Amino acid sequence: MLMLKPSCECCDVDLPPESTRARICSFECTFCEGCADQKLNGVCPNCGGELVRRPVRPAEKLAKYPASRERTFKPQGCAGR
Repeated sequence: MLMLKPSCECCDVDLPPESTRARICSFECTFCEGCADQKLNGVCPNCGGELVRRPVRPAEKLAKYPASRERTFKPQGCAGR
């Protein structure tokens, strides 16, 4: 099950579980649409993997399987590629 991390690792903007602007790699590194497209050119700075749109968990499932509250902020790794 995806963790649904709450923020962008580059700019720390909030990415709630219902956001369609969240992008993830296969390791669930999480970025906002702007950073993923403009700074990172669709490539994860941590693993080199492709960044794709994070799926939205249905609201009724969030009660039983909540999103993560742990924020990861690593702006030094997001200077651009």
